[in-house]
Amino acid sequence: MTTAKHTSPSSHGVPEVGNPPAFPMTRRCPFSPPEEYRALREQGPLVRVRLPSGQHSWVVTRYAEAKQVLTDPRISTDPTQPGFPTTNPESCEAGQRPEGQFIDMDPPEHTAYRRMLISEFSVRRINQLRPAIQRVVDQRVDAMLAEGGPLDLVEWFGLPVPSIVICELLGVPYADHEYFESRTRTFARLTTDPAEANAAVRELRGYLAELVARVEREPNDGLVSRLFTERVATGELTREALAGMAFLLLLAGHETTANMIPLSVLSLLENPAALAEIRADPGLLPGAVEELLRFHSAVDWVAFDRMAVEDVEIGGQLVRAGEGIYVLGASANRDERAFDRPDEFDIHRGARNHLAFGNGVHQCLGQNLARAELEIALRTLFERMPTLRLARPVAELPLKSDSAIFGLAELPVTW
Repeated sequence: MTTAKHTSPSSHGVPEVGNPPAFPMTRRCPFSPPEEYRALREQGPLVRVRLPSGQHSWVVTRYAEAKQVLTDPRISTDPTQPGFPTTNPESCEAGQRPEGQFIDMDPPEHTAYRRMLISEFSVRRINQLRPAIQRVVDQRVDAMLAEGGPLDLVEWFGLPVPSIVICELLGVPYADHEYFESRTRTFARLTTDPAEANAAVRELRGYLAELVARVEREPNDGLVSRLFTERVATGELTREALAGMAFLLLLAGHETTANMIPLSVLSLLENPAALAEIRADPGLLPGAVEELLRFHSAVDWVAFDRMAVEDVEIGGQLVRAGEGIYVLGASANRDERAFDRPDEFDIHRGARNHLAFGNGVHQCLGQNLARAELEIALRTLFERMPTLRLARPVAELPLKSDSAIFGLAELPVTW
């Protein structure tokens, strides 16, 4: 449950030396990060790259250095800082920090927003939500069984499950899901025309501003309504800040898990021995989910953009104040120095130290929800559909290689 960030270009940044490789790089396989990442790790823990804006930045390729960057207070996540790196220089968010969008804030401002939400995503709270998640998952499996195969698991299961769950949690009408999902897809695509992406962001923010106005008139049981009563009505939050928080939670709450569910199903279908073990012992599933998160690292770099606000040494490389940094989560999670046989999928690995959710003060707020959704979705799907199988060869599956958050465009299955 991590979201994309759009940040500002600058003439500052890493000095231009030589001809650094272009970034971001494309995934060509559903089971692997970009092929170039291995060579980047061998080159060093920090490597200079060239962004679409023409700006140069550092990328962090290895696990230890990735943890350092993600936890060092001298490294900022605030896109209003001059020199902050960007892959989309014409985004309407470039150089801005929308009110309430706390992923773009440093402590103590970030801390204040996070404290308002931490109890809503605690292990205890998510355990209370498990019956509701189970109900949603069962309803989607019922719909698939009634429809009959073959069908697209992304459309029928992967996307609806987290969308319905986050709508119920926030108090967003699920009837509007096609609207917000389409806007999310539009601005998450790296190839979208900037004007179209900007319009999609504005429309989604406008929709959530209207939602805040609606819960003021007609309170409900959702999180947005509770935050209005507890924080806006008391003057602690503005209406605009609540809409910004809702924007972040809605985007993060459906997009990342919607990609991880189909990727996870594909990996288990392609590893029948592992799937058989999980069926025989469901207690293995939480560990398998951690390995799936490490193995796929669907978010990769997009939520891990940073900028040094002081000179700092990382992996023996001096990064000067004002230089941009991207942490390559998918590379760090395949680092041979941190994980034995990192390119192998191993449900017994015990991979909870992965960086799929980041690290430090910005570690994904919704990670407990994402884990619960994955565990319940996978267990139920394979229990109720024991003959589930691919309806198209893996080589023919269309990938979302042009999206800031990686996934499968389709996953045709039958049973």
